[in-house]
Amino acid sequence: MSPDVWYVSYGSNMCRDRLGAYLLGGQPEGALRSYVGARTPVMPVEDVAVDLPGRLYFAGESTTWTGGVAFYDHDAIGSWTAARAYRMTAEQFADVAAQEMDRLPAPGDPIEKIVMEGLEKGRHEAGPGHYETLVEVGRRDGLPMLTFTAPHGFDAVEHNRPSAAYAAMLARGLHESRGWDEQQTETYLLDRC
Repeated sequence: MSPDVWYVSYGSNMCRDRLGAYLLGGQPEGALRSYVGARTPVMPVEDVAVDLPGRLYFAGESTTWTGGVAFYDHDAIGSWTAARAYRMTAEQFADVAAQEMDRLPAPGDPIEKIVMEGLEKGRHEAGPGHYETLVEVGRRDGLPMLTFTAPHGFDAVEHNRPSAAYAAMLARGLHESRGWDEQQTETYLLDRC
């Protein structure tokens, strides 16, 4: 068994059902595609809401949802990002990351090796794609808290609003993890669009 890590989601995976498509397989509500699931198809038994320094923003075009994709700029100053951390194995984290990068989970995934060895300087660029930059955002219970994002920052790209289905999935995740009502959620998302 691979060691545990905390996978920190700031986007649609804040919704437990959405994350379930990456771990158990299936098609999330409102999404245009299905996923095969992780090599070890079990859901995390522990999760916690966390606040990250840095900025959430939407850019590019989602092939799963249409509209802008959520990204996280860890280096942005003067903002914060609501997130949800799930405790899972490094193997499961690599499988979620692979599917986010439009690859199939597979033994020997280089992301798993990188995660197990630790991110040099807290960051690793696996490639130029949407979610191919791994960032360690802290530690909890002695375990690394990891997320993935794009190599570009908030100011480097043109922004694009998320689709209604994608925004609804983020809203579900914010409600589940923080208990936010519709007004709190709408204010948070509109401020970052």
